[in-house]
Amino acid sequence: MSGDPALDLAATVGYRRTEPVDLLKGPADLERWVSACDGLPAEVAADLASFDTAITLREAVYRLALARTRGDPFDPADVEVLNVTANGPALALELVDGGMRITGGIRAALAHVARSGITVLAAAPTPSTANQTAANQTAAAPAATSPAANSSSSTTTPPAAPIKECARPDCTRLYLDRSRGARRTWCGMSECGNRVKAAAYRARRRAAG
Repeated sequence: MSGDPALDLAATVGYRRTEPVDLLKGPADLERWVSACDGLPAEVAADLASFDTAITLREAVYRLALARTRGDPFDPADVEVLNVTANGPALALELVDGGMRITGGIRAALAHVARSGITVLAAAPTPSTANQTAANQTAAAPAATSPAANSSSSTTTPPAAPIKECARPDCTRLYLDRSRGARRTWCGMSECGNRVKAAAYRARRRAAG
């Protein structure tokens, strides 16, 4: 839902500013999260030390991503956590009849998550640069009318997706907005978008008497 394993890890705590709900309460929860996450091994063994590492990584990623959404500088301590964790062992990939098998221990899984977080945070534009990019694209759109112009634009690397926080007041999930024009508002329609729309509908009904 968040569009990146590191942001998915950060989202294992919901409603951070009101009544936090932590989905990772111990090593067994971490093992289940890893097995359910795309791109990570189907089975790992976590102990208390690796669990503590995961929680430290999770909170560092959350603070760094939130800073990016606000255009604030990164906390050097959080940057160090991400970089140190990312320097762990790599996952192993194997081609099998059913496709691809991913193997590795919990340290490799967390290193993969940290490296993914680095990639996303390094590329994601700040709010000011994201707005400027959107304005430039809108202004340039009418000029791309010739076949040559269209061909050229089709081969251009798309801009990095901005990191956003869900617009539902109580939700604190951070996600990559890869929607056209970066107009996505909620972390997901089923969980938050529909609830916001339903609440607005009920409010209109009450106002109408």
